[in-house]
Amino acid sequence: MSGAKAFVKALEMQKVDVIFGIPGGAVLDICDALADSSIRTILMRHEQCAAHAADGYARASGRVGVCMATSGPGATNLVTGIATAYMDSSPIVAFTGQVPRKLIGRDAFQEADIIGITCPITKHNFQVGHASEIPTTIKKAFYIASSGRPGPVLVDVPKDVQIEFADVKIEDHEETIRRPSNHAPHPLQVKKAVELLVSAERPMIIAGGGVITSNASEELIAIAELLLAPVATTLMGKGAIPENHPLATGLLGMHGTIASNRLIQEADVVLAVGTRFSDRTTGKVDEFCQDAKIIHIDIDAAEIGKNVEADVPIVADAKEALQEIHMLLQRKMAKKENSAWTAKIRELKEQLEEKANCQGELKPPRVMAEIRRILPEDAIITTEVGQNQMWAAIYLKAYKPRTFISSGGLGTMGFGFPAALGAKVARPEVPVVDIAGDGSFIMTEQDLATSVLENIPVTVIVLNNSVLGMVAQWQRLFYGGRYVAVKLGKVPDFVKLAEAYGAQGFRPKSLEEFSSVLKKAIKSDVTTVIDVSISPEENVLPMVPPGKGLKWMIWE
Repeated sequence: MSGAKAFVKALEMQKVDVIFGIPGGAVLDICDALADSSIRTILMRHEQCAAHAADGYARASGRVGVCMATSGPGATNLVTGIATAYMDSSPIVAFTGQVPRKLIGRDAFQEADIIGITCPITKHNFQVGHASEIPTTIKKAFYIASSGRPGPVLVDVPKDVQIEFADVKIEDHEETIRRPSNHAPHPLQVKKAVELLVSAERPMIIAGGGVITSNASEELIAIAELLLAPVATTLMGKGAIPENHPLATGLLGMHGTIASNRLIQEADVVLAVGTRFSDRTTGKVDEFCQDAKIIHIDIDAAEIGKNVEADVPIVADAKEALQEIHMLLQRKMAKKENSAWTAKIRELKEQLEEKANCQGELKPPRVMAEIRRILPEDAIITTEVGQNQMWAAIYLKAYKPRTFISSGGLGTMGFGFPAALGAKVARPEVPVVDIAGDGSFIMTEQDLATSVLENIPVTVIVLNNSVLGMVAQWQRLFYGGRYVAVKLGKVPDFVKLAEAYGAQGFRPKSLEEFSSVLKKAIKSDVTTVIDVSISPEENVLPMVPPGKGLKWMIWE
């Protein structure tokens, strides 16, 4: 069997149903072998988009996403997408072609040291040395990508390995099943955590992306309801608790809600689960939770104490740890009664609702609320990066896990649209909507061609202010309004741009008109771009100035 055929058989054993990518000379033999497979190959228009689409597929489905590129520039174009997945712990396997083995290190045409380049942004990477190694290598790649703390793995396959014939055995290989953790929560640490929570007068929970990865929402909500503890989420944790739940207080951190940012400063015990305490979440770390005892649960031991010291560290999968804590809590205490703490949760949540409701017709908070009103609860939202992302994170409620997908760690502009395509491939039965800014969307809009050709209908809502909005906001607030290199000037007519690719476009002038076209878009069998004009002077608030603690929140 040739290496290329072994490659495809090994992917089939992993139940791979789709690959996002762009072919090239160094992967043509694999492409030829894929012609005899049921695996769907989706031609993207840029390799970065292929990686983002695989990432969106993984986040929406909980399975490993797969992308592929040829050697040299094809491989290096994947790098931003791989780094994005790495920072957000998303399981993807990226395959790259490579020049023949005898030419490696000789600066051959389209040669790049993709192994060296991706070392810092992958959980692991492989370069296959012989065709017989392919099935085992692919099985390892899927196992590593999906085990423990998920993340990207790269497999580099030299061209001559693909055409090499070898005695390849793949019959005994089966789909890799994710093993969440090798660490059971330590009983003594669980006991200490429960003692702190039982004695807390103002308990609070921070839910990160690890809750969603481990499917631990049910356990999270059970603990919150027992303690009557407010639950703030990180950007990656959005959707871990339904945001219409009375205890859900929304995003925490630089653009956190009034409730989350105020309550965390008054909490006496904080249960942080599946979060790495990024600087976007904590603000100035020296001022974060100074008077609270902190219980930190994370599957990755390296995250414990890296940014914030924990009083009770628990290295474990979120679901396993929360199950243990909940079981012990039930033995130690009855459900808490309403108190001044719960009254404060309600009072602070209402302040944000009032702020959103008093906004003008096509102001972003009102647009976000209208999107939520129209979409079904299981619809998937993706976002680009910048003001659009933060308006969505603050004002567009997520009701279920895996329904809010955004680039949190790397903050990659251009992520949302190709991620939406991947999510739609994973979940074709639900509407998928990308919240975009004009600056972000023009970075990857070329994949409108993919959405039309491959029949992947999604909706893109462009909040169009003709500037790089978040950079302009910082220059306005912190640099005296001295704008440098943020005005986009002439951007494409997004309605005509959509139509040029065979998609459809609308430019609503009122909230009523917006509602009408959005309803039409999510039922459409073709991708729709909705161009919403907003003021370039619009700020995303609340906001904590960079380098400041959460108490310095600006919200009006």
